[in-house]
Amino acid sequence: MVGPQYDLLANPLGVVRSTFDTAISSGSDPTSLNGRDWGAIDLFRHFLSDQSQLSQVPLLTPATIKYVKPNTLVRFRGMIQDMLGNEFYVGTFKDGSVWRTNKFTDFAQYPIPAGSSVDTQIWERRLLYCVPIPGLSPWAEYTPDTVADVSMDCTSDQREKRRRGDDESSDMHVENDEVVEVSPNSKRMREGEHPSLAPQPQGAVPETASSCTSLVPGLNGNSSSCIVKIYDTPESELRLNDIFEFVGILTSDLELQDDCEDRDLLNGLSEDPLHHFPPNKVPRLHCLIHRKLSTLDFLQKTPIIELKPDLVKGIRESLLKYLSAVLGNDDVAAHFMLLHLLSKVQARVDAIAVGKFSVNFTCFNKESASIFGKQLNLAVKNLVPFTHCIPLTVEYLNTASLAPKKNYDKNRLETGVLQLAEGSHLIVDETKLEAGTLNSVGVENASLLKNLMENQKVDYDFKYYKMEMATDVQLLVLSEGKSNILPADVIVPIRPSATNCSEAVSAETLEAWRWYLGTVRQLPHCMESGMEKMVESDLVDAIQADRSLSIQDFSRWLTMGRLMSLSYGETSMSLEHWQMARELERLRRERLK
Repeated sequence: MVGPQYDLLANPLGVVRSTFDTAISSGSDPTSLNGRDWGAIDLFRHFLSDQSQLSQVPLLTPATIKYVKPNTLVRFRGMIQDMLGNEFYVGTFKDGSVWRTNKFTDFAQYPIPAGSSVDTQIWERRLLYCVPIPGLSPWAEYTPDTVADVSMDCTSDQREKRRRGDDESSDMHVENDEVVEVSPNSKRMREGEHPSLAPQPQGAVPETASSCTSLVPGLNGNSSSCIVKIYDTPESELRLNDIFEFVGILTSDLELQDDCEDRDLLNGLSEDPLHHFPPNKVPRLHCLIHRKLSTLDFLQKTPIIELKPDLVKGIRESLLKYLSAVLGNDDVAAHFMLLHLLSKVQARVDAIAVGKFSVNFTCFNKESASIFGKQLNLAVKNLVPFTHCIPLTVEYLNTASLAPKKNYDKNRLETGVLQLAEGSHLIVDETKLEAGTLNSVGVENASLLKNLMENQKVDYDFKYYKMEMATDVQLLVLSEGKSNILPADVIVPIRPSATNCSEAVSAETLEAWRWYLGTVRQLPHCMESGMEKMVESDLVDAIQADRSLSIQDFSRWLTMGRLMSLSYGETSMSLEHWQMARELERLRRERLK
């Protein structure tokens, strides 16, 4: 006999239990299923591999969360801000002669019978506290049509209650001799109709999400963070500060309240790690599928998919022209800015972060900083998905919480300004820094910033000890003279010749620039043996001509050469790119004189 199929969007728990029952009936041992997928995950992975299906899964945001139905499939995009440890739960148990599962739920769907512990299996899951990505630029915020879909779900719930009573078959249909449960959205999707474009009765006023009551009981609607519960995943796949998209099952506040007695029982086994995260403020998502996100995942459109040399060269030239205009027609500074935006930590050799390329633009005063600093900050926000700006003053250093700190009373990691996602861009504006005295907090913060600049590491404060966490943040410093706090890899005095040269840029051009930066920055790079010999010979000649050159200078030249070749979409350095990098360095050193 063929069993029922369930709508994966509207009733994911039905899919979980149906596949569990199938696995048990086929002879699987229920006591050995912890850490194993009995077929449910494969179904969801196959279903969501279709982008059109994935786009129908509502995205959790403060604007949409009040209108998403509990126990339905949802998405959440965020950064792993804290790892809260593991949680024990009753994974499977025997109800009479039938085995049941509580996987992917916060509470027991069926009463757990009192009896032999042999018939009750305690399983374990990991708890992640995830937050919106720090410094996410407005253009990179994901705004799919599912916001409208959620609103339609809400209004259709109110409109359809009486109709369903009249015709219960309206949400069911037969597919290959199987009864399939269909949500209103899914029904319209199968008919080729987008939910947000469903026809309205003539003369009707469209309802909005703000006009309907919350579908998630008890939730305050302002939730921006999320507790993600992870199953059957190696710890190495999810790291602190990584950015992920999680797809899973949302649970509601009332369901969690009903489960208080069960949780009190389990708390006897382990202290509840979620005690300080009330469910009416921090929703729970039981993760089915997750994927790590890159910069390209935040492009609203992907205008180009192939790295053609002529195309890349054209985008590069237009971006350089734009950066030059932002910097007052300073072509040299624009070239350094481009290399800076393409930089990333390629590898770590001992304490050295290979590939980083921090820049200190000097010769700013309060007037020029208000013009070019503002233009540069806006330009970076338009180009990079995660951006931050620190107005560095003595007061800021003495009072800011830069390092994440462990709060043992609440058993959680409290974030700091420098807890950033990989690939973030940080502008430090020193133009307002004046003479003053640093207190102990200020001295520690200055040390934190220096360590981030030099080693791409941040010290996390665990009260009894400190732990260095590797990061990858692009740092740009704006100052009047050379920064004494942040020793950048390269110092570039700016030479603007105009105050307002930037022109309006089309959305298509911006998208092309973002695609270019995101794609080229991820390219692998190598140096062929013939080129290695030429570079070595060049370095020998350079040190004979100038004995003051250091290993740091050579490292910077190599990084510039690699970034110069990458800027053309090339994965190996050519003699031409090496010479271009050396000429750019010569022009910079001329300015320093």
